[in-house]
Amino acid sequence: MSGPTHDPALYRERDVVPITRALVSVSDKAGLVVLAGALADAGVEIVSTGGSAKAIAEAGIPVTEVGDVTGYPESLDGRVRTLHPVIHSGLLADLRLESHERELESQGIAPFQLVVSNLYPFVATVAAGITGDAAIEQIDIGGPAMVRASAKNHANVAIVTSPESYPELIAAVRAGGTTLEQRRRLAAAAFAHTAAYDAAVAEWFAANVAPSGGAHASGPHIGDAAPAGPDAEAEASEVADTFTVSADLKQVLRYGENSHQAAALYVRENGTGIAQAEQLHGKEMSYNNFVDADAAVRAAWDFDEPAVAIIKHANPCGIAVARGAGDPIRSAHERAHACDPVSAYGGVIAANRVITLAAAESMVGIFTEVIVAPGFEPDALELLSTKKNLRLLALPADFAREHTEFKQISGGLLVQSVDNYDGFDSSAWTLVSGDESDDATRADLEFAWRSVRAVKSNGILLAHDGASVGVGMGQVNRVDSCQLAVSRAGDRASGSVGASDAFFPFADGLEVLLAAGVRAVVQPGGSIRDEDVIAAAKAAGATMYFTGERHFFH
Repeated sequence: MSGPTHDPALYRERDVVPITRALVSVSDKAGLVVLAGALADAGVEIVSTGGSAKAIAEAGIPVTEVGDVTGYPESLDGRVRTLHPVIHSGLLADLRLESHERELESQGIAPFQLVVSNLYPFVATVAAGITGDAAIEQIDIGGPAMVRASAKNHANVAIVTSPESYPELIAAVRAGGTTLEQRRRLAAAAFAHTAAYDAAVAEWFAANVAPSGGAHASGPHIGDAAPAGPDAEAEASEVADTFTVSADLKQVLRYGENSHQAAALYVRENGTGIAQAEQLHGKEMSYNNFVDADAAVRAAWDFDEPAVAIIKHANPCGIAVARGAGDPIRSAHERAHACDPVSAYGGVIAANRVITLAAAESMVGIFTEVIVAPGFEPDALELLSTKKNLRLLALPADFAREHTEFKQISGGLLVQSVDNYDGFDSSAWTLVSGDESDDATRADLEFAWRSVRAVKSNGILLAHDGASVGVGMGQVNRVDSCQLAVSRAGDRASGSVGASDAFFPFADGLEVLLAAGVRAVVQPGGSIRDEDVIAAAKAAGATMYFTGERHFFH
């Protein structure tokens, strides 16, 4: 249905709108009393609801209950408060039109020039583990209606949804009113606020409400791991009909991947990832810094043991776990750095433990763009802070990897569950060539198989004693990746183990590894030429395992 048409000639100019009447209804009451006091001091009539009205009244500030305006009490346990023509006519009347002005006068309705509203804390409620009807009760109805009505009518009404905007609002009231530019900007923020809220509700429903035709499904949703084999398509998951992405601007970046590209960081409400990390020191983070830091965290957090990953251009220069009796993160860093010191120059370091002074001492002399970790010991922070350009990021205490990832393509989005496959226990693998490995070799194969999923496809990773010694990544054929891994490993390739993120389509790639002295290999299997590949391994006397799963990472 189309909206009403209007003659532009009937609209009167309206820039600065003095505020004489405000509707206040907020869940987040931070700064509420200060705001209400400033409005009252400026002679503004305050109309309010429920807890907001109570807080204002208890502060000794004059306030009118919504029920006194509508002549209808709050009902249905507070579900109906502001949903009334007297309220919404006062919000939606376009006073640039004489006809609207006359209609309000004839009905005895006073207009609002300001609405202050934020919504029930639905995201925080479900994050706290509240489910079922209790969660549904936190779905705001009247609030979004007020916010959207006011934002639509921003020619006449200022809508404020965040306490962060209160100082600007108070200044505007004292200066004589809000400007059209302010109201447009506030309206844009308000529509973003309600869009994010609706997105959170929709996401919760998609994950928690049973599909039609029966009980809650036990199969995978987007965000849960879908079963798959090397030649099998992922099962048709129960995927929502719509996928909404909503995030708030955190900071404008100097530029994007290149200096001619604009860029900004947006954060998802209740997110607990690299976007929420606290920067403790250093230059402002760049677009590329965030991309590499996220890749580094992805790699380091794949391990339960103390681990360090060094990333350059979203690919690992080195990954290692701790060995020996010394400081674990220092050990992991030194061993990861030894994989490819040339590429590590100007890279990003991620550790899955707090950075100690000993670890900082191993890092401080190496040119590094970013170090990200759960935290930094005071002495470590002091030492690393002597490098003025080094960015230090502390992850949030509740850091967790996402369950769902998406990628923009022209005209749409691709959405998938993250690669959280946990088949790293070699006891589940199939031996297809050579003898069963000893415990040390098995541990290295498990390390390599875990590490290779941080390598962009086609990915090959060589490892020894819990550390990468050569990485071949991002090549358009697997032979080139094998040659790159071997060339970077040099003499260390001899006696190492290898992991391939996907099957060898021909024996030639494997033969490159075997010729360099790689003694054991783990790969998914599933090629139509598996028998040729197995024959090459057997001819070299090498051990090879099939996992039955791949780790493509594009």
